[in-house]
Amino acid sequence: MITKRSREEVRGWIVGRVPTSWFTELVEVTTDREEITVIGRVAEPGLGHDASEAERRAACEGRITEFRERTRSARVEVAREAGLRFGRQVSWGAVCGDEREMFTHVSAPVMTRLRQPERVVLDTLIAAGVARSRSDALSWCVRLVEQNVDGWLGDLRGSLAHVEKVREEGPDPDRDTMVMIRPQEQASDL
Repeated sequence: MITKRSREEVRGWIVGRVPTSWFTELVEVTTDREEITVIGRVAEPGLGHDASEAERRAACEGRITEFRERTRSARVEVAREAGLRFGRQVSWGAVCGDEREMFTHVSAPVMTRLRQPERVVLDTLIAAGVARSRSDALSWCVRLVEQNVDGWLGDLRGSLAHVEKVREEGPDPDRDTMVMIRPQEQASDL
C-alpha cells in the first residue's frame, strides 16, 4: 500500500528536484506501485484578447511541445534519479491553458480471473466496437467506474487514510523490535 507519508516524500522530492523554471505550478504528482506521474503547468503564450479559440489551442499545443523538447534530457535525468530513489518509473505531462498532454506513461499489466458473466460483459463491449480486446474492455470499465463513483472512491480513500493514520500511531516495525520469551525459557538460556 502506498502510504500518505510515502506520497508526501515523493511529492516533496519532486518539488525540490524539478527546476523552478519548468512550471508555473506543479499541477499533480501521483504515485502508485509502478509509477510517479508529474504534471506541471507551463506558461501560456502571449496572445492578444482577439485570438480565436483555435489559435489559443494551437499556441498551447506548441508551447507544450516546446517544453517537452527543451527539457527532455533534464527530465530523463530527474526520472533516473527518482527511479533509483523510489523504485518507480516517472511519467511526465504538461498543461497549458485548457490543453493537457502526457508525454510518457506506464501501462502496467494486471492479471485477473473472471467468471463467465464478467467475461460476457467484456465480450459485449468488443462486439459493440467499444473495445478491441478484453484488455481494452476491462480498461474501459475501470475508467467508467473512475468517472462515475467519485463519492464511493472518495469514501474508500478516506477509510484507507484512517487505517494509515492508526498504523502510524503504532510501533514502527523497522525501529521497534520485540523479543518473545516463551515461559519455559529461563533468563540464563538467553
